[in-house]
Amino acid sequence: MNQMKNIRIEKLTINIGTGKDQKNLERGLKLIKHLTGKEGVKALTNKRIAAWGLRPGLPIGAKITLRGNEAEELAKRFLETKDNVLKESCFDNFGNVSFGIPEYIDIPGIEYNPDIGIMGFQVTITLYRPGYRIARRRLQSRKVPRAHRINKEEAIEFIKKKFNIKVGED
Repeated sequence: MNQMKNIRIEKLTINIGTGKDQKNLERGLKLIKHLTGKEGVKALTNKRIAAWGLRPGLPIGAKITLRGNEAEELAKRFLETKDNVLKESCFDNFGNVSFGIPEYIDIPGIEYNPDIGIMGFQVTITLYRPGYRIARRRLQSRKVPRAHRINKEEAIEFIKKKFNIKVGED
């Protein structure tokens, strides 16, 4: 098989939407530190939505991006939380897998922390193939050819093989 066709995990992103409430934002940052051992960053708004009281630059969430072995190990633990079953709608057409975890205490090996309370978060696993750099490089950047992109079926097969996941209908 062609080595350039091998699919890998590029990154795992944890996102916690907290809204305008700064107490929830601090709890979200504590949760990221509790899960990963690393500091998260605040997600800022770009748009002004007067009805919701949002303005550009206002922190409304917390997030962190993990790569390499850390991403793989956490992905395994997060998928165990979902009982190794994902819906087909969790996969998009570009090689990404997203799912939510309603309560962090469901994750194996994670203890309840009274400072955080009960919170949920969104997990996104981004897949890639070698050669995707051509879209990001500085000189002579190009689009990734259609035959080289990861489609939904390939992403499902990779996740099934790598993590022993069952994918069910919606």
